[in-house]
This record gives sequence, C-alpha cells and structure tokens, in this order.
Amino acid sequence: MAQSRQKSYTNVRRRYLEFEVYDWVYLKVSPMKGVMRFGKKGKLSPRYIGPYRILKRVGNVAYEFELSQELDAIHLVFHISMLKKFMGDPSLIIPTEDIGIKESLSYEEILVQILDHRVRKFRTKEVESVKVLWRNQFIGDAT
Repeated sequence: MAQSRQKSYTNVRRRYLEFEVYDWVYLKVSPMKGVMRFGKKGKLSPRYIGPYRILKRVGNVAYEFELSQELDAIHLVFHISMLKKFMGDPSLIIPTEDIGIKESLSYEEILVQILDHRVRKFRTKEVESVKVLWRNQFIGDAT
C-alpha cells in the first residue's frame, strides 16, 4: 500500500518526453538555485539556453547534440531531464555572432522605435514612461 501511494506521488510530477533526431530543444542551464552551470550564475541568469539540434539518441534517456563553439568544452550527451522542447520556427533563431556579445557576456542594445509615451501622475510627482522596441526583439518583448 505504501509503495502504491509513493508511486502516485511521483507519477504526478513525471514527464514522459521523447524526442526525434533533428528536433530542436532547449538545454537546462541551472537546474538548482545557486548552482553554477556553464559559467552562468545569479538570479537573472537564464534557466534554458539554445535551441540546439539533436544529432542522435544514445540509449533510452540520453541525446547527443550539435553545440555551438562557445560550449565546446562541454560533453555533447545530455539526459532527457535537462531538455525542454523548442516550440517555434528554427529560422527565427538569432546567432550570437550577429548580436555582438562581449567578453563580459553582455551586448549593446540598439533603439529601433519608440512605441508609446506616457506620463503618470502621482500625489507629489510625475513619472514619464517610454515603451521602446530594441533590436533583436519582437514587439511583444518591448520594454
């Protein structure tokens, strides 16, 4: 009885994933808070990087990837728990060379268009807000 109860607890969280060769997937960078993976650490570091293409399946739960040159020091085979399916068009992927990433893993944003301008009035002051569309972003991602 205890085994069946524990099995029901684990089956709630279990994901049954399976990918095909040449599918696009994201790779999990930081599975736990505070753990440094692939040289990225901090509160605002991305949880997933990629997308990357699957080259072949290794066993039942492992896949081999086609990684970029930035990650050439990392082993190419990953467990299925480290993956997330890429739901989109691979032609929209922007290579990091086009963005111009610096050594400090930052890049310069370039203004494309000002979408909206608003002045908010509070009790004692007025605050101006401007919605800006940056290069390499979609309109829904404007800040």
